[in-house]
Amino acid sequence: MENNNTSKHQYFYAVGLSYRKADAETRGKFSLDANAKAALLQQAKDEGIGNLIVTSTCNRTEIYGFAQHPFQLIKLLCDNSRGSVEEFQRAAFVYKNNEAISHIFRVGTGLDSQILGDFEIISQIKTGFIESKAAGLANAFLERLVNCVIQASKRIKNETELSSGATSVSFASVQYIMNNVADISHKNILLFGTGKIGRNTCENLVKHTKNDHIVLVNRTREKAEKVAGKFNLIVKDHDLLPLEIPKADVLIVATGAQEPTIDKDILVLEKPLLILDLSIPKNVHDNVKELPGVTVVHLDDLSSITDATLENRRLHIPAAEAIIEEVMAEFNDWTNARKFAPTINALKEKLNSIKDSELDFQRKKISNFDEEQAEIISRRIIHKITTHFANHLKDRDTLVDESIEWIEKVFRIETPVK
Repeated sequence: MENNNTSKHQYFYAVGLSYRKADAETRGKFSLDANAKAALLQQAKDEGIGNLIVTSTCNRTEIYGFAQHPFQLIKLLCDNSRGSVEEFQRAAFVYKNNEAISHIFRVGTGLDSQILGDFEIISQIKTGFIESKAAGLANAFLERLVNCVIQASKRIKNETELSSGATSVSFASVQYIMNNVADISHKNILLFGTGKIGRNTCENLVKHTKNDHIVLVNRTREKAEKVAGKFNLIVKDHDLLPLEIPKADVLIVATGAQEPTIDKDILVLEKPLLILDLSIPKNVHDNVKELPGVTVVHLDDLSSITDATLENRRLHIPAAEAIIEEVMAEFNDWTNARKFAPTINALKEKLNSIKDSELDFQRKKISNFDEEQAEIISRRIIHKITTHFANHLKDRDTLVDESIEWIEKVFRIETPVK
């Protein structure tokens, strides 16, 4: 799939890494915060890479975009993260053209989520597109693609039960706590970090544990107070975190820091402590595991849950895939039409040029030549010819690129690059 908006030698790629092959530590190295994403987009502009979308979540970091070679996109990722090319090669993926399109559809509709049917990634794709468009790095192809993925996501939510029941990273963490901590409604729970995952986890904690003495800590107190106010919970200042941890039976860490925020030096404990690290990169240092009575669970451990909700969701995968195939087919039809339209226009111009030359010849040769009638007939013939070619190129069994090349060669035309 060539990109007619930039260069005839650029192709659409999806490059990145996810929970499927990369562990949490590796994903952490390639994680991109807001500043890193902005720097990546700027570097792309500087290096002449015109159209791409960047997403980075706890489960994946991916780039969808056009390039002459996928290494151009891989280099962008490595230059703006702590990951190396060697690490990327060991744990990453590269998809091209139709495979790349299929991949973004599966990601955006929850079929490739670490917990099947978790649709939170679609908002990340939307945000990535908005950021790219603001930077002048999103063409009509990407806009149409993202809109089609959103359309498929909505249809799957509305027409299947792939997202039925409460199953997500935040819910899985609460489920783990309830299954492993006795009398949870009376235990002390400390939530450190009130970003999206933190907020969702907090809501699930209140809803499912019936615990009304949860303590929230965030670097920005105002954000914690906003979440706490919704559930009537307690907020403590960030500098009091070392004093609050010893009181807790469960510590949930969901910050967006790039380095560990919890290590054994700040843990002075007199009772067992369960720590759930829901952050990427990991925010709980491995040395915490050296302390007696401390249990550390990372979000990758939570993805192994296989309850009735997930079993039910798996039954709806075929229906979801059918919707994806339908929307993808519509997108591919649009892409092909957009691809061959310049060729059909060039063909029409070529035929009109032949027509004008022939009419001029006949005008000089025939004394009573009916120019108006000849013009009408010629235009109708040209219209019928170009329509036949267009219908051929629209056919889903047609090899569009090969057919375009053949038309250009036979009629000696050059399709202009937009």
